[in-house]
Amino acid sequence: MTTRTTTARRRNTKTSFLREIAPILPEQGEWSEADYLWLTNRTNRLIELSDGRIEVLPMPTEKHQAILLYLYRAFFPVIEQLGGKVFVAALRLHLATERFREPDLLLLLAADDPRRHNEYWEGADLVVEVVSPDDPRRDLVQKRREYAEAGIPEYWIVNPQTETISVLRLEGTKYAEHGVFQRGDQATSALLAGFQVSVDAVFDAN
Repeated sequence: MTTRTTTARRRNTKTSFLREIAPILPEQGEWSEADYLWLTNRTNRLIELSDGRIEVLPMPTEKHQAILLYLYRAFFPVIEQLGGKVFVAALRLHLATERFREPDLLLLLAADDPRRHNEYWEGADLVVEVVSPDDPRRDLVQKRREYAEAGIPEYWIVNPQTETISVLRLEGTKYAEHGVFQRGDQATSALLAGFQVSVDAVFDAN
């Protein structure tokens, strides 16, 4: 199966899902936070809200999940020792008015952080996205801007297509590169002193 055929099928799946529920939903660009929360409380699909528009994310592949769970297991003991919390999708993250994302992994350094709520979080100290092939720009460009505007100190972009891990640290209102790590490297964190993970192990996870 070609990449073009796979991408087309993913887009058709998104279109079919939206077509089924379209009669009762707002037009794109007119979604409110209440509309978004109503919808996401009634589906198991990963759906995000950005500036009044919803985005239905592709169903994660096994490889996507293997990478994500490997990273979760790497972060968990460090964050637990610090007294924080780390979770994987799906957990809604409220970034700004009419803007919700569902990062692949998100963490807070303190379990009693007031931004932590049961229904959704209102901030995070670090987020991770595993780049989806259907629309890489979403993780590489759009979310980079939105997470920076929300003041999230560190953003990891894990790209299976290039087998690189980009670790971005917040400087002012924009991200700067802490490092772009490839096979043979140990990806490190600017936020978590001493934390490192093998790039080879991340992309070889199964």
